[in-house]
Amino acid sequence: MNTLVDKVSDLLKKQKRVAGMVHNQNMPRQAIVETLVQRQHLAELKTLLAQLPVIDIASLLDALPIEDGRQLWPLLAQGRQNDVLWEVSDERRDMLAGGREPVFNESQMNAFVLVDGSLQQIPIEGRNNLEGASPIWIDLLGASKAERNYVGSHFGLTLPDPDALTDLEISARYQIEDNGDIHLHSNFLLDREGLSRSVPVAFILHKGVLFSLRNEDLPVFRLQRRRARTQPGYVSDCTDVLLDLFGADVEYSADSLEDIYATLGKVGRQVLSEAISDQEAAAILGAIAEEEDLNGRIRGNILDTQRAINFLIRSKTMTSTQLDDGNQILRNIDSLNSHTSFLFDKINFLMDATIGFININQNRRINQLTVFGVVFTPINILAGMGGMSEFSMMTQGIPWPIAYGAFLLGAALIGVLTFTALKRLETRQLKLKKLR
Repeated sequence: MNTLVDKVSDLLKKQKRVAGMVHNQNMPRQAIVETLVQRQHLAELKTLLAQLPVIDIASLLDALPIEDGRQLWPLLAQGRQNDVLWEVSDERRDMLAGGREPVFNESQMNAFVLVDGSLQQIPIEGRNNLEGASPIWIDLLGASKAERNYVGSHFGLTLPDPDALTDLEISARYQIEDNGDIHLHSNFLLDREGLSRSVPVAFILHKGVLFSLRNEDLPVFRLQRRRARTQPGYVSDCTDVLLDLFGADVEYSADSLEDIYATLGKVGRQVLSEAISDQEAAAILGAIAEEEDLNGRIRGNILDTQRAINFLIRSKTMTSTQLDDGNQILRNIDSLNSHTSFLFDKINFLMDATIGFININQNRRINQLTVFGVVFTPINILAGMGGMSEFSMMTQGIPWPIAYGAFLLGAALIGVLTFTALKRLETRQLKLKKLR
Protein backbone atom coordinates (compact mmCIF):
# COMPACT_ATOMS: atom_id res chain seq x y z
CA MET A 1 0.00 0.00 0.00
CA ASN A 2 2.89 2.37 0.77
CA THR A 3 4.20 1.80 -2.76
CA LEU A 4 0.83 2.80 -4.22
CA VAL A 5 0.67 5.91 -2.04
CA ASP A 6 4.19 6.90 -3.10
CA LYS A 7 3.35 6.33 -6.76
CA VAL A 8 0.25 8.51 -6.65
CA SER A 9 2.06 11.17 -4.63
CA ASP A 10 4.87 11.25 -7.21
CA LEU A 11 2.34 11.63 -10.02
CA LEU A 12 0.63 14.52 -8.26
CA LYS A 13 3.98 16.22 -7.50
CA LYS A 14 5.10 15.74 -11.09
CA GLN A 15 1.87 17.29 -12.30
CA LYS A 16 2.38 20.32 -10.07
CA ARG A 17 6.02 20.77 -11.15
CA VAL A 18 5.27 20.49 -14.86
CA ALA A 19 2.24 22.77 -14.54
CA GLY A 20 4.38 25.32 -12.72
CA MET A 21 7.13 25.17 -15.33
CA VAL A 22 4.69 25.60 -18.20
CA HIS A 23 2.99 28.45 -16.39
CA ASN A 24 6.28 30.30 -15.90
CA GLN A 25 7.29 29.93 -19.55
CA ASN A 26 6.42 32.80 -21.84
CA MET A 27 5.33 31.07 -25.05
CA PRO A 28 2.65 31.41 -27.69
CA ARG A 29 -0.65 29.77 -26.86
CA GLN A 30 0.45 29.14 -23.29
CA ALA A 31 -3.13 28.48 -22.07
CA ILE A 32 -3.59 25.72 -24.64
CA VAL A 33 -0.31 24.05 -23.67
CA GLU A 34 -1.23 24.17 -19.96
CA THR A 35 -4.59 22.58 -20.72
CA LEU A 36 -3.03 19.77 -22.76
CA VAL A 37 -0.44 18.99 -20.07
CA GLN A 38 -3.10 18.94 -17.38
CA ARG A 39 -5.32 16.64 -19.41
CA GLN A 40 -2.42 14.26 -19.96
CA HIS A 41 -1.72 13.97 -16.23
CA LEU A 42 -5.41 13.59 -15.38
CA ALA A 43 -5.76 10.79 -17.95
CA GLU A 44 -2.80 8.99 -16.37
CA LEU A 45 -4.34 9.24 -12.90
CA LYS A 46 -7.78 8.13 -14.16
CA THR A 47 -6.23 5.06 -15.78
CA LEU A 48 -4.46 4.16 -12.55
CA LEU A 49 -7.61 4.59 -10.42
CA ALA A 50 -9.74 2.57 -12.84
CA GLN A 51 -7.44 -0.42 -12.37
CA LEU A 52 -7.54 -0.35 -8.55
CA PRO A 53 -10.09 -2.20 -6.38
CA VAL A 54 -12.48 -0.03 -4.39
CA ILE A 55 -10.94 -0.93 -1.04
CA ASP A 56 -7.47 0.09 -2.29
CA ILE A 57 -8.82 3.43 -3.48
CA ALA A 58 -10.42 4.03 -0.08
CA SER A 59 -7.17 3.18 1.71
CA LEU A 60 -5.30 5.46 -0.68
CA LEU A 61 -7.64 8.38 0.01
CA ASP A 62 -7.28 7.84 3.76
CA ALA A 63 -3.48 7.79 3.53
CA LEU A 64 -2.93 10.78 1.21
CA PRO A 65 -2.97 14.38 2.40
CA ILE A 66 -6.39 15.91 2.12
CA GLU A 67 -5.28 18.23 -0.71
CA ASP A 68 -4.16 15.27 -2.80
CA GLY A 69 -7.31 13.35 -1.92
CA ARG A 70 -9.47 16.21 -3.13
CA GLN A 71 -7.60 16.16 -6.42
CA LEU A 72 -8.22 12.45 -6.90
CA TRP A 73 -11.85 12.42 -5.81
CA PRO A 74 -13.33 14.07 -8.96
CA LEU A 75 -11.40 11.60 -11.13
CA LEU A 76 -13.49 8.67 -9.87
CA ALA A 77 -16.53 7.59 -11.85
CA GLN A 78 -19.86 8.42 -10.22
CA GLY A 79 -20.71 4.78 -9.57
CA ARG A 80 -17.34 4.05 -7.97
CA GLN A 81 -17.59 7.12 -5.75
CA ASN A 82 -20.58 5.59 -3.99
CA ASP A 83 -18.70 2.29 -3.47
CA VAL A 84 -15.63 4.14 -2.14
CA LEU A 85 -17.80 6.05 0.35
CA TRP A 86 -18.72 2.72 1.95
CA GLU A 87 -15.04 1.93 2.60
CA VAL A 88 -13.45 5.29 3.41
CA SER A 89 -13.34 6.57 6.98
CA ASP A 90 -16.12 8.85 8.25
CA GLU A 91 -13.74 11.79 8.76
CA ARG A 92 -12.24 11.56 5.29
CA ARG A 93 -15.70 11.04 3.74
CA ASP A 94 -16.87 14.35 5.21
CA MET A 95 -13.79 16.14 3.85
CA LEU A 96 -14.02 14.66 0.36
CA ALA A 97 -17.76 14.46 -0.28
CA GLY A 98 -19.03 17.20 2.00
CA GLY A 99 -21.04 14.92 4.27
CA ARG A 100 -22.51 12.88 1.40
CA GLU A 101 -23.60 9.46 2.62
CA PRO A 102 -23.25 6.28 0.55
CA VAL A 103 -26.60 4.93 -0.59
CA PHE A 104 -27.96 1.55 -1.60
CA ASN A 105 -29.07 1.26 -5.17
CA GLU A 106 -32.80 0.90 -5.73
CA SER A 107 -34.20 -2.52 -4.72
CA GLN A 108 -30.74 -3.80 -3.76
CA MET A 109 -31.48 -4.03 -0.07
CA ASN A 110 -34.79 -4.87 1.59
CA ALA A 111 -35.16 -5.03 5.36
CA PHE A 112 -38.30 -6.38 7.02
CA VAL A 113 -39.55 -6.06 10.59
CA LEU A 114 -42.34 -8.03 12.23
CA VAL A 115 -45.31 -5.86 13.19
CA ASP A 116 -48.49 -7.51 14.53
CA GLY A 117 -47.63 -10.79 12.84
CA SER A 118 -47.00 -9.25 9.43
CA LEU A 119 -43.80 -8.31 7.67
CA GLN A 120 -43.34 -4.63 6.99
CA GLN A 121 -40.59 -3.33 4.77
CA ILE A 122 -38.22 -0.66 6.08
CA PRO A 123 -37.09 1.80 3.42
CA ILE A 124 -33.31 1.33 3.26
CA GLU A 125 -31.60 3.94 1.12
CA GLY A 126 -28.46 4.70 3.10
CA ARG A 127 -26.42 3.99 6.21
CA ASN A 128 -28.61 5.99 8.56
CA ASN A 129 -31.70 3.87 7.80
CA LEU A 130 -30.13 0.85 9.50
CA GLU A 131 -29.52 2.66 12.77
CA GLY A 132 -31.96 1.49 15.44
CA ALA A 133 -33.72 -1.00 13.13
CA SER A 134 -34.55 -4.51 14.40
CA PRO A 135 -35.36 -6.53 11.28
CA ILE A 136 -35.91 -10.29 11.14
CA TRP A 137 -35.06 -10.52 7.44
CA ILE A 138 -32.55 -8.61 5.29
CA ASP A 139 -32.56 -9.42 1.59
CA LEU A 140 -29.55 -8.25 -0.44
CA LEU A 141 -29.99 -8.31 -4.22
CA GLY A 142 -26.89 -7.67 -6.32
CA ALA A 143 -25.13 -5.87 -3.46
CA SER A 144 -21.53 -4.83 -4.03
CA LYS A 145 -18.69 -6.02 -1.84
CA ALA A 146 -18.53 -2.66 -0.06
CA GLU A 147 -22.26 -2.77 0.71
CA ARG A 148 -22.00 -6.34 1.98
CA ASN A 149 -19.04 -5.39 4.16
CA TYR A 150 -20.91 -2.48 5.72
CA VAL A 151 -24.10 -4.45 6.41
CA GLY A 152 -22.05 -7.33 7.80
CA SER A 153 -20.01 -5.09 10.10
CA HIS A 154 -23.19 -3.35 11.27
CA PHE A 155 -24.67 -6.67 12.42
CA GLY A 156 -21.40 -8.35 13.40
CA LEU A 157 -20.88 -10.98 10.68
CA THR A 158 -19.28 -11.52 7.29
CA LEU A 159 -21.58 -11.63 4.25
CA PRO A 160 -20.24 -13.63 1.28
CA ASP A 161 -20.81 -13.25 -2.43
CA PRO A 162 -23.36 -15.97 -3.38
CA ASP A 163 -21.77 -16.56 -6.79
CA ALA A 164 -18.43 -17.29 -5.10
CA LEU A 165 -20.01 -20.26 -3.27
CA THR A 166 -21.09 -22.23 -6.32
CA ASP A 167 -17.98 -24.43 -6.30
CA LEU A 168 -18.31 -25.46 -2.67
CA GLU A 169 -18.69 -29.13 -1.85
CA ILE A 170 -22.09 -30.26 -0.65
CA SER A 171 -20.78 -30.78 2.88
CA ALA A 172 -19.60 -27.16 3.05
CA ARG A 173 -22.89 -25.64 1.90
CA TYR A 174 -24.68 -26.30 5.19
CA GLN A 175 -22.84 -25.62 8.42
CA ILE A 176 -23.20 -24.21 11.91
CA GLU A 177 -20.48 -21.82 13.08
CA ASP A 178 -19.00 -21.79 16.59
CA ASN A 179 -21.07 -18.69 17.46
CA GLY A 180 -24.30 -20.48 16.52
CA ASP A 181 -24.75 -18.86 13.08
CA ILE A 182 -26.32 -21.18 10.50
CA HIS A 183 -24.98 -20.92 6.94
CA LEU A 184 -26.83 -22.43 3.99
CA HIS A 185 -26.22 -22.22 0.27
CA SER A 186 -29.01 -23.39 -2.05
CA ASN A 187 -29.96 -23.14 -5.69
CA PHE A 188 -33.35 -21.65 -6.61
CA LEU A 189 -35.10 -22.28 -9.90
CA LEU A 190 -35.57 -19.41 -12.36
CA ASP A 191 -37.79 -20.45 -15.29
CA ARG A 192 -38.38 -17.40 -17.44
CA GLU A 193 -39.46 -17.31 -21.10
CA GLY A 194 -38.27 -20.83 -21.72
CA LEU A 195 -34.76 -20.09 -20.43
CA SER A 196 -34.35 -21.98 -17.17
CA ARG A 197 -31.35 -21.82 -14.88
CA SER A 198 -30.36 -22.23 -11.26
CA VAL A 199 -29.63 -19.12 -9.21
CA PRO A 200 -27.38 -19.53 -6.14
CA VAL A 201 -28.68 -17.97 -2.91
CA ALA A 202 -26.74 -17.73 0.36
CA PHE A 203 -28.62 -17.73 3.68
CA ILE A 204 -27.29 -16.85 7.13
CA LEU A 205 -29.28 -17.11 10.36
CA HIS A 206 -27.59 -14.73 12.79
CA LYS A 207 -29.03 -13.68 16.17
CA GLY A 208 -32.64 -13.85 15.06
CA VAL A 209 -32.05 -12.24 11.66
CA LEU A 210 -32.18 -14.01 8.30
CA PHE A 211 -29.74 -12.66 5.70
CA SER A 212 -30.36 -13.72 2.09
CA LEU A 213 -27.87 -12.81 -0.63
CA ARG A 214 -28.46 -13.25 -4.36
CA ASN A 215 -27.43 -11.57 -7.58
CA GLU A 216 -30.62 -12.16 -9.60
CA ASP A 217 -34.26 -11.37 -8.96
CA LEU A 218 -36.37 -14.44 -8.20
CA PRO A 219 -40.17 -14.78 -8.29
CA VAL A 220 -40.06 -16.90 -5.13
CA PHE A 221 -38.84 -13.93 -3.08
CA ARG A 222 -41.49 -11.61 -4.50
CA LEU A 223 -44.16 -14.19 -3.64
CA GLN A 224 -42.84 -14.56 -0.09
CA ARG A 225 -42.86 -10.79 0.53
CA ARG A 226 -46.41 -10.51 -0.79
CA ARG A 227 -47.69 -13.36 1.39
CA ALA A 228 -45.99 -12.13 4.53
CA ARG A 229 -47.36 -8.61 4.06
CA THR A 230 -50.94 -9.62 3.32
CA GLN A 231 -51.39 -12.58 5.67
CA PRO A 232 -51.05 -11.76 9.40
CA GLY A 233 -49.44 -14.55 11.41
CA TYR A 234 -47.84 -16.05 8.31
CA VAL A 235 -44.38 -15.81 9.90
CA SER A 236 -43.25 -15.41 13.49
CA ASP A 237 -39.46 -15.32 13.21
CA CYS A 238 -36.57 -15.58 10.77
CA THR A 239 -36.72 -19.40 10.61
CA ASP A 240 -40.32 -19.20 9.43
CA VAL A 241 -39.22 -16.87 6.64
CA LEU A 242 -36.49 -19.31 5.56
CA LEU A 243 -38.85 -22.31 5.59
CA ASP A 244 -41.47 -20.41 3.61
CA LEU A 245 -38.86 -19.47 1.00
CA PHE A 246 -37.96 -23.13 0.57
CA GLY A 247 -41.65 -24.06 0.47
CA ALA A 248 -42.34 -21.40 -2.17
CA ASP A 249 -39.44 -22.73 -4.24
CA VAL A 250 -40.99 -26.21 -4.16
CA GLU A 251 -44.34 -24.74 -5.27
CA TYR A 252 -42.60 -22.86 -8.08
CA SER A 253 -40.94 -26.10 -9.18
CA ALA A 254 -44.33 -27.83 -9.16
CA ASP A 255 -45.74 -25.11 -11.44
CA SER A 256 -42.82 -25.62 -13.83
CA LEU A 257 -43.51 -29.37 -13.82
CA GLU A 258 -47.11 -28.66 -14.82
CA ASP A 259 -45.79 -26.62 -17.75
CA ILE A 260 -43.62 -29.58 -18.75
CA TYR A 261 -46.69 -31.86 -18.66
CA ALA A 262 -48.56 -29.46 -20.94
CA THR A 263 -45.67 -29.15 -23.39
CA LEU A 264 -45.08 -32.90 -23.54
CA GLY A 265 -48.82 -33.42 -24.09
CA LYS A 266 -48.70 -31.25 -27.22
CA VAL A 267 -45.51 -32.96 -28.39
CA GLY A 268 -47.02 -36.40 -27.73
CA ARG A 269 -50.08 -35.70 -29.87
CA GLN A 270 -47.79 -34.62 -32.69
CA VAL A 271 -45.46 -37.60 -32.33
CA LEU A 272 -48.32 -40.12 -32.28
CA SER A 273 -49.87 -38.75 -35.47
CA GLU A 274 -49.81 -40.85 -38.63
CA ALA A 275 -46.66 -39.32 -40.05
CA ILE A 276 -44.21 -36.51 -39.36
CA SER A 277 -41.60 -35.01 -41.61
CA ASP A 278 -37.90 -34.81 -40.78
CA GLN A 279 -38.22 -31.05 -40.13
CA GLU A 280 -41.07 -31.64 -37.70
CA ALA A 281 -39.10 -34.42 -36.03
CA ALA A 282 -36.10 -32.11 -35.57
CA ALA A 283 -38.31 -29.45 -33.95
CA ILE A 284 -39.89 -32.07 -31.71
CA LEU A 285 -36.49 -33.36 -30.60
CA GLY A 286 -35.44 -29.79 -29.75
CA ALA A 287 -38.57 -29.24 -27.64
CA ILE A 288 -38.11 -32.58 -25.87
CA ALA A 289 -34.46 -31.76 -25.11
CA GLU A 290 -35.46 -28.41 -23.55
CA GLU A 291 -38.07 -30.05 -21.33
CA GLU A 292 -35.61 -32.76 -20.34
CA ASP A 293 -33.08 -30.11 -19.32
CA LEU A 294 -35.71 -28.22 -17.27
CA ASN A 295 -36.92 -31.44 -15.64
CA GLY A 296 -33.36 -32.35 -14.67
CA ARG A 297 -32.75 -28.88 -13.24
CA ILE A 298 -35.96 -29.07 -11.21
CA ARG A 299 -34.96 -32.44 -9.83
CA GLY A 300 -31.53 -31.14 -8.86
CA ASN A 301 -32.97 -28.03 -7.18
CA ILE A 302 -35.58 -29.88 -5.12
CA LEU A 303 -32.95 -32.38 -4.00
CA ASP A 304 -30.82 -29.42 -2.94
CA THR A 305 -33.80 -28.03 -1.00
CA GLN A 306 -34.35 -31.45 0.55
CA ARG A 307 -30.78 -31.48 1.87
CA ALA A 308 -31.21 -27.97 3.28
CA ILE A 309 -34.44 -28.88 5.11
CA ASN A 310 -32.88 -32.06 6.51
CA PHE A 311 -29.94 -29.99 7.75
CA LEU A 312 -32.28 -27.54 9.51
CA ILE A 313 -34.13 -30.43 11.15
CA ARG A 314 -30.87 -31.98 12.35
CA SER A 315 -29.70 -28.64 13.73
CA LYS A 316 -32.45 -28.86 16.39
CA THR A 317 -33.06 -25.13 16.30
CA MET A 318 -36.69 -25.23 15.14
CA THR A 319 -39.91 -25.28 17.12
CA SER A 320 -42.40 -28.14 16.87
CA THR A 321 -44.56 -26.13 14.46
CA GLN A 322 -41.56 -25.40 12.26
CA LEU A 323 -40.61 -29.10 12.33
CA ASP A 324 -44.08 -29.94 11.04
CA ASP A 325 -43.71 -27.36 8.29
CA GLY A 326 -40.29 -28.75 7.36
CA ASN A 327 -41.61 -32.32 7.22
CA GLN A 328 -44.50 -31.18 5.03
CA ILE A 329 -42.03 -29.60 2.60
CA LEU A 330 -40.11 -32.90 2.52
CA ARG A 331 -43.32 -34.80 1.71
CA ASN A 332 -44.04 -32.36 -1.13
CA ILE A 333 -40.52 -32.93 -2.44
CA ASP A 334 -41.03 -36.70 -2.37
CA SER A 335 -44.17 -36.34 -4.46
CA LEU A 336 -42.35 -34.11 -6.95
CA ASN A 337 -39.54 -36.66 -7.22
CA SER A 338 -42.03 -39.28 -8.44
CA HIS A 339 -43.35 -36.80 -11.00
CA THR A 340 -39.86 -36.02 -12.31
CA SER A 341 -39.14 -39.75 -12.63
CA PHE A 342 -42.36 -40.23 -14.60
CA LEU A 343 -41.48 -37.28 -16.83
CA PHE A 344 -38.05 -38.73 -17.52
CA ASP A 345 -39.71 -41.97 -18.69
CA LYS A 346 -42.20 -40.07 -20.84
CA ILE A 347 -39.43 -37.93 -22.35
CA ASN A 348 -37.43 -41.06 -23.21
CA PHE A 349 -40.51 -42.66 -24.81
CA LEU A 350 -41.28 -39.59 -26.93
CA MET A 351 -37.64 -39.27 -27.96
CA ASP A 352 -37.50 -42.94 -28.98
CA ALA A 353 -40.77 -42.57 -30.90
CA THR A 354 -39.51 -39.49 -32.72
CA ILE A 355 -36.25 -41.22 -33.64
CA GLY A 356 -38.35 -44.18 -34.81
CA PHE A 357 -40.26 -41.92 -37.20
CA ILE A 358 -36.96 -40.57 -38.51
CA ASN A 359 -35.81 -44.14 -39.13
CA ILE A 360 -39.10 -44.94 -40.91
CA ASN A 361 -38.61 -41.94 -43.19
CA GLN A 362 -35.09 -43.08 -43.96
CA ASN A 363 -36.32 -46.63 -44.66
CA ARG A 364 -38.87 -45.23 -47.09
CA ARG A 365 -36.15 -43.43 -48.99
CA ILE A 366 -34.01 -46.56 -49.06
CA ASN A 367 -37.00 -48.59 -50.27
CA GLN A 368 -37.58 -46.09 -53.07
CA LEU A 369 -33.94 -46.31 -54.10
CA THR A 370 -34.20 -50.13 -54.06
CA VAL A 371 -37.28 -50.06 -56.31
CA PHE A 372 -35.55 -47.75 -58.76
CA GLY A 373 -32.52 -50.00 -58.73
CA VAL A 374 -34.61 -53.13 -59.48
CA VAL A 375 -36.55 -51.34 -62.23
CA PHE A 376 -33.44 -50.10 -63.99
CA THR A 377 -31.44 -53.32 -63.66
CA PRO A 378 -32.93 -55.04 -66.77
CA ILE A 379 -32.80 -51.73 -68.62
CA ASN A 380 -29.10 -51.47 -67.82
CA ILE A 381 -28.60 -54.99 -69.16
CA LEU A 382 -30.38 -54.12 -72.40
CA ALA A 383 -28.40 -50.90 -72.64
CA GLY A 384 -25.23 -52.92 -72.41
CA MET A 385 -26.42 -55.23 -75.13
CA GLY A 386 -27.39 -52.28 -77.33
CA GLY A 387 -23.91 -50.94 -77.11
CA MET A 388 -22.31 -54.12 -78.40
CA SER A 389 -21.33 -54.71 -82.03
CA GLU A 390 -23.68 -57.74 -82.22
CA PHE A 391 -26.69 -55.42 -81.99
CA SER A 392 -25.47 -53.47 -85.01
CA MET A 393 -25.05 -56.72 -86.91
CA MET A 394 -28.56 -57.88 -85.94
CA THR A 395 -30.13 -54.60 -87.11
CA GLN A 396 -28.10 -54.39 -90.30
CA GLY A 397 -30.31 -53.16 -93.11
CA ILE A 398 -32.72 -51.45 -90.71
CA PRO A 399 -32.36 -47.69 -90.51
CA TRP A 400 -30.72 -46.82 -87.19
CA PRO A 401 -33.48 -44.42 -86.02
CA ILE A 402 -36.02 -47.23 -86.28
CA ALA A 403 -33.72 -49.82 -84.71
CA TYR A 404 -32.74 -47.71 -81.73
CA GLY A 405 -36.27 -46.30 -81.35
CA ALA A 406 -37.68 -49.81 -81.08
CA PHE A 407 -34.89 -50.67 -78.64
CA LEU A 408 -35.82 -47.73 -76.40
CA LEU A 409 -39.51 -48.62 -76.49
CA GLY A 410 -38.69 -52.18 -75.52
CA ALA A 411 -36.52 -51.00 -72.61
CA ALA A 412 -39.28 -48.68 -71.38
CA LEU A 413 -41.85 -51.48 -71.62
CA ILE A 414 -39.64 -53.81 -69.60
CA GLY A 415 -39.19 -51.07 -66.92
CA VAL A 416 -42.94 -50.52 -66.67
CA LEU A 417 -43.64 -54.25 -66.40
CA THR A 418 -40.98 -54.62 -63.67
CA PHE A 419 -42.37 -51.67 -61.69
CA THR A 420 -45.94 -53.01 -61.97
CA ALA A 421 -44.85 -56.43 -60.81
CA LEU A 422 -43.09 -54.98 -57.75
CA LYS A 423 -46.15 -52.92 -56.80
CA ARG A 424 -48.46 -55.92 -57.06
CA LEU A 425 -46.08 -57.96 -54.95
CA GLU A 426 -45.97 -55.22 -52.31
CA THR A 427 -49.78 -54.93 -52.27
CA ARG A 428 -50.18 -58.68 -51.88
CA GLN A 429 -47.76 -58.71 -48.93
CA LEU A 430 -49.71 -55.93 -47.22
CA LYS A 431 -52.98 -57.86 -47.65
CA LEU A 432 -51.40 -60.97 -46.17
CA LYS A 433 -50.19 -58.99 -43.15
CA LYS A 434 -53.68 -57.58 -42.57
CA LEU A 435 -55.21 -61.05 -42.77
CA ARG A 436 -52.78 -62.33 -40.17
